Amino acid sequence: MKFSYNPEFNPEFESDILTETTAGYSLIVWNDEVNTFEWVIETLIDICNHSPEQAEQCAMLIHTKGKYAVKNGSYESLKPKCDAITDRKIGATIEGNS
Repeated sequence: MKFSYNPEFNPEFESDILTETTAGYSLIVWNDEVNTFEWVIETLIDICNHSPEQAEQCAMLIHTKGKYAVKNGSYESLKPKCDAITDRKIGATIEGNS
């Protein structure tokens, strides 16, 4: 193996940048047999700022999978949203991402 000298490389100025690719927590909405699609969609639009299309897709995934992560972020940012969703009698929890 041959090594060569790179005059432009200066270890004093090299740094690693750590970027977070996924948020630490997910807001999970749970399927139930009580709430309508329309109510879940309206809730996701109002509380999570989803577009109507995004909210509809999330509602379908919640229905077919039993639960779905509708929003990612910090615990502090998701907690008020989770509380607002549960205040509307829709099941929601916050789970940590591993």
